[in-house]
Amino acid sequence: GPLYKGIKVRENKAILSFDNGNLKAEGELKGFMICGEDKKFVPANAAIINNQVIISALSVSKPIAVRYGWENWTKANLKNDSGFLASPFRTDNFELLTSAVKAPIYK
Repeated sequence: GPLYKGIKVRENKAILSFDNGNLKAEGELKGFMICGEDKKFVPANAAIINNQVIISALSVSKPIAVRYGWENWTKANLKNDSGFLASPFRTDNFELLTSAVKAPIYK
């Protein structure tokens, strides 16, 4: 499926590029979240234009990061022209909420 390649920010929009084919979605593009400097992710509007995904949200004037399919359950539907879905990804390296959780060690 589509592989996230990079992000560019222009004004209030994040522009995502991908490898592995032409981008498609059945119906409205779903599964994207965006955040500004406050690092609070909100649902985003997303559209495929010139084989890139353009992301924005009214409440985010200066985007700094995007996440895709980053929920426990999602209707994320970005795919390539071969019909393969994109895997969840994130453009940020923020510390995750579960980063302090240690897995049990079994002996």
